[in-house]
Amino acid sequence: MSAPPEDAAPAAVTQLLIDWKSGDKAALDLLTPLVYQELHRLADRYLRSERDMATLQPTALVHEAYLRLVSQKLPDWESRAHFFGVAAHLMRQVLVDQVRKRRSAKRGSGAEKLSLDEIVSFAPARGRDLEALDDALNSLARQDARKAKIIELRFFGGFSLDETALALDISMATVGREQRLAEAWLHREISRIPTT
Repeated sequence: MSAPPEDAAPAAVTQLLIDWKSGDKAALDLLTPLVYQELHRLADRYLRSERDMATLQPTALVHEAYLRLVSQKLPDWESRAHFFGVAAHLMRQVLVDQVRKRRSAKRGSGAEKLSLDEIVSFAPARGRDLEALDDALNSLARQDARKAKIIELRFFGGFSLDETALALDISMATVGREQRLAEAWLHREISRIPTT
């Protein structure tokens, strides 16, 4: 798993996020270069071997997620990890929207369904059935928000076990246990999806 950027001091990023939330437009200008490279790296990882996303470039994914981020009501930023978690969620939404758009244009194309192992174990790089994963994650979030957040941070945000534990204020053992339970639950949900 990859980590949020090490070169951007967490306290500096967190303070800029707080300042931005408080209405300081200059803080956004200072924050952008600190986080842009890491967001671009995450986007590149998402799209590296994603055939369904051949028309979407990492820069376009970062820009679309960024536009969604700055155009919405900003959360009360808790930390740099919180910011990257929100950014990962927005990138996931952009990717799912792209998949749905392409699929609606290709109704009846007979797209193959993948197992959860193929989707989650390598998500998002090989998550050709990202839409099914997104639906299953949304369903999991309704039942257990923390387990869904663990999957999102680990697979979409590139967080390590210890970064996920820190972001959610739980132990690494809890992250590992809940991740395994969430993966099993997602596997069961996705396996119920008809293949035709």
